[in-house]
Amino acid sequence: MPIKIRESMPAQKTLESENIFVMTENRAMHQDIRPLKVLILNLMPTKIVTETQLLRKLSNSPLQVDVEFLQTASYIPQHIDLGHLESFYHTFDEIKDNKYDGMIITGAPLEHIAYEDVDYWEELCHILDWTERHVHSTLFLCWGAFAALYHFYGVQKYEYENKLSGVYSHRILKKTSPLFRGFDDIFDAPHSRGIYIRYEDVEKVPGLELLSDSDKAGVTLLKTEDSKQFFALCHLEYDWDTLKNEYDRDMGKGMDPLVPENYFPEDDPAKHPVVRWRAAAQLFYTNWLNYYVYQSTPYDIREVGKE
Repeated sequence: MPIKIRESMPAQKTLESENIFVMTENRAMHQDIRPLKVLILNLMPTKIVTETQLLRKLSNSPLQVDVEFLQTASYIPQHIDLGHLESFYHTFDEIKDNKYDGMIITGAPLEHIAYEDVDYWEELCHILDWTERHVHSTLFLCWGAFAALYHFYGVQKYEYENKLSGVYSHRILKKTSPLFRGFDDIFDAPHSRGIYIRYEDVEKVPGLELLSDSDKAGVTLLKTEDSKQFFALCHLEYDWDTLKNEYDRDMGKGMDPLVPENYFPEDDPAKHPVVRWRAAAQLFYTNWLNYYVYQSTPYDIREVGKE
């Protein structure tokens, strides 16, 4: 079924070129069905790239998915077309009275900054608390997951000596979970982060379930027992060239980064990366949207938060 987005959004042409059914607002208005409403708080500086990655993953869904994008009001990112934000993004005050079936909060390049020192930390905390009353199920990605785990449960972050960058194998620790329907026992996922959390800190939080981990990347996927919150410390949404672009960017800055592991053939950056996570990525987003949003959200969206 189609993904519904705003007219003329840059992701539209890219997705249509990949034979993904994109429905614009005008056409969607003529369908007499209850669409899933999904809100994305996009904290990444590469707004359009992240939009396209997430919309691509949400496109294979059981129902029409009505996607809205949210930005912070307390911090305006640099190096972004303000016209794009004005055209396609809301601020919190504009949507605070709405209810949503699902929400995604992305990562941000803020790993080495104390949470309380982040420019928009107070606003983010307000939004996080708001999700508990206004969103049926929320998916937190990378730094967004670290921040939410800290805010809600006091789980601390720790810094790696060297950035974790590459594609790593992961174990499924709860094979009966609908989140892993169709998964192989072992799946690959990209990581790009300088921080991690400890197993013992996760084990101390009542109601927090560890779903998958990795020998190299450690704790990776978690959720709450009520399935209202999901935390992904990996980047299953990444394109084939995202890690390459990050590596090239850091090389251009003279940072001498480590070559992403298990990504370039023979660890040679001159060779084309091999994608080994695309199928797992699509299953992950489809299963979350199907089993934890569509299958369990109230038919009357006004009842979200009252379950």
